[in-house]
Amino acid sequence: MYRLLFALVLSKLDPERAHHLAFTVIRALPSVGLAGVVSRLTRPDPEEAVHALGLRFSSPFGVAAGFDKNAEAIIGLGSLGFSHIEVGTLTAHAQPGNPKPRMFRFVADRAVVNRMGFNNGGAAAAAARIEAVRSVPGRPVIGVNIGKSRVVEVDDAVEDYLESTRVLAPLADYLVVNVSSPNTPGLRGLQELDRLAPLLEAVKGAAGRTPLLVKIAPDLDDSDVVRIADLVERTGLDGVIATNTTISREGLRTGDDVVRAAGAGGLSGAPLAARSLSVLEILRRELPDGTCIISVGGVETAEDVRERIEAGATLVQGYTGFVYSGPSWGRAINRGLARLRRERGPVATRGTADA
Repeated sequence: MYRLLFALVLSKLDPERAHHLAFTVIRALPSVGLAGVVSRLTRPDPEEAVHALGLRFSSPFGVAAGFDKNAEAIIGLGSLGFSHIEVGTLTAHAQPGNPKPRMFRFVADRAVVNRMGFNNGGAAAAAARIEAVRSVPGRPVIGVNIGKSRVVEVDDAVEDYLESTRVLAPLADYLVVNVSSPNTPGLRGLQELDRLAPLLEAVKGAAGRTPLLVKIAPDLDDSDVVRIADLVERTGLDGVIATNTTISREGLRTGDDVVRAAGAGGLSGAPLAARSLSVLEILRRELPDGTCIISVGGVETAEDVRERIEAGATLVQGYTGFVYSGPSWGRAINRGLARLRRERGPVATRGTADA
């Protein structure tokens, strides 16, 4: 059904408009009394639960940052079968993001390019919405992803991140420092160790007992991934999210004219899978077993999720698969994971991060 809807209707709409239409429906599920009904059809098998970051995740699979930028659909998304929702990226200052159009589909590659630019209503506004749903029974785990405000210079980034941390860390189940989006000028430069170390140390100090992770780019050299893993261990962070979108356009099936027309931005979806898996494997090799690694990038099926867990991921996230698989995606992943467990047995996991 969804494939037909996508082919006949959604694929003809501007991608950002299509996202907002779907998002409006998901956000409305609790208010129209359907969240509980839907969740009974989508919930994961209890045996898929993961204990990490001192939290219980009902399954390893959740929604990556970027889908719910303003923390408006946490309960609705949770009812679709996702164990955790990472909201944001949120910035200390509200900002409109980059000019439209800023999202493009590469259907032949099951991929999306975006240059949204951290469009969001600001940390304080999102904090009120997060606080309102924290006490909802059965809610998903709430991750909060924070980034640099566009109006703030890179040299002043630490205080900007700290402003968001002070507002959001007390409400987050876990907090993520995003230094890897390609759509905010200068942001990826914060992955350089001389800038990243003081940033992570400052945010860790302000976050208190809230678990803290850093999200990195797939475009780093392997040696840089190793160095960041060492920094994560030295600063006592709780984990790493690998990876963000890529600026690479190598190996695409989509025509060159379509790729050129889309222009700059981060590519997500199936073409990112191989590099995302490679970065995961490096991190798992370099980091202690107790460090949480959340793998994201090119994940679309239960087999993909299982592969990441077998490679050492503690948790797995997706986003672009939602575009191509629709609202039943979480349910399909959960059913697939249960089937794979029956057929192959439980995964011998590494890297759980209980507190």
